[in-house]
Formats: sequence, C-alpha cells, structure tokens
Amino acid sequence: MSLRVTMLGSGTSSGVPVIGCDCAVCTSDDPRNVRSRAGLKLEFDDAVALVDTPTDLRYQALRFGLPRLDAILFTHAHADHIFGLDDVRIFNFRQRQVIPCYGSQQTLAALRRTFSYVFEGGAVGGGKPRLDLRVVQGPFEILGRAVEPIPVLHGDLPVLGYRIGEFAYVTDCSHIPEMSFELLDGVEVLILGALRYTRHPTHFSVGEALAASSRIGARKTYLTHLAHEVDHAAPRLQLPPSVDFGYDGLVLDFD
Repeated sequence: MSLRVTMLGSGTSSGVPVIGCDCAVCTSDDPRNVRSRAGLKLEFDDAVALVDTPTDLRYQALRFGLPRLDAILFTHAHADHIFGLDDVRIFNFRQRQVIPCYGSQQTLAALRRTFSYVFEGGAVGGGKPRLDLRVVQGPFEILGRAVEPIPVLHGDLPVLGYRIGEFAYVTDCSHIPEMSFELLDGVEVLILGALRYTRHPTHFSVGEALAASSRIGARKTYLTHLAHEVDHAAPRLQLPPSVDFGYDGLVLDFD
C-alpha cells in the first residue's frame, strides 16, 4: 500500500506572516515563507487521514485537496493543532460515517472539554462532527497501515509523534526520550519541529533539531513548525545536505 504525505502547514501557532508584523520574512515574496499552522495529510491509496486538525484546516483543504477523511491522528491538544476540528463534519455528511480519532488519553480528554458541544446531546441535523475517540496506548493500525506512536515532550506536556514505515512525524518537541530515539531507528524520512534559532522552553531550536536529526540519522529531514525568525532562503545556520526547511504543500511519496 502506497503512502503520500502532504505538509498542509509548516508554521507555528501564530502562522506566518504574523498579524501586524513587517519583518523581512512576514513581507517576503518567497511562498515558502507563508506558513499556515502545522498538520499533515496522509493518503493511503483510496483512504485519507490527517495528523491534527490545524486552525487553518478549511483553507488547507481547499488549497491542497481533501477528497475524503477516514481517520485523524492527534499529536496533542494545543489550539493550533485542534481548532480546525469542526471543519471535519462535512466529511460526516458526505461519507455518512463516524470518523475515528486517535490520541493519548490526555489529548482526547482535552478534545472533549474544548469541543464539549460535539459530545453532548442536541444539534440534531448534523451541526457538529461525529467522532469516535480511540485512546493510543501502543502500536495500532489505521487504514491498513501499522502506526508506531513516538512519545516526546513539549516542555512538560507529553506529545505523540507518529511513525508509519520509513516515515516519521515529530512536531512540538523539546525533548526526545531514549526509548523514542530507539523507536525512530531506521527512519528514512523525518519531519521534525524546529521553532526558531534562539532557544525556547517548549520547542527545539533549529540547532537542537539538527542535533536530534543527526542522531536519528534519517536520509532526509524536513523542519516544520517554523516561526517568522526563519527565512526559508537564508538559513542562519548551515543545514547539512540531509536537512531542509519544510513548506506548505511539500509532498513525499512512499511505497
């Protein structure tokens, strides 16, 4: 079964351009410096999944195409990763089925609080998403493909990355435990969060992400969740040939 990964968004929680900012990146003509909130589309032959439901999901779906939706993997429940959830209800209407959603128990509990209207009675007529929340406690399968959850830390918050075969996605990360480095062994293509060049308490800096990427040893790493401190065409640190900045619309294909 083939896998196509599309980077729907490569930006941090504010998006880039940042509202009201006239810095060189926010006013850049380089389309790679226009970054919506981070998320992925995963296409498995005739089925489609999302990693997170970013705030910009409707815009991303219209821009890059989202013909159907069969599952959602959640990394964590921060606003920029979940606030597009209401937009998935169009797929409930169209496909006439509930959408399974996978995440940690903590993440799913936060979804229930944040989107309480989804899980309460009322709104008969389809005014809210229909979701089946499934707690991730170890390796599982979606749409015919095995998924390995990768536990990492986003400051003090546990976050899940995900590995599917030779591909892995780890965003919003400031620490990768030893066990998770082992789970990433042999990954060929990695998408890894790297907020900015200066240190941050809950995100890898570009330098820290480069060090983690070097240890993981993927053939290719793409950095994501990029703030407006990062100019795609003018890195402040020399990137090795195996590492590039990701961008909205990046497509990766796997057998």
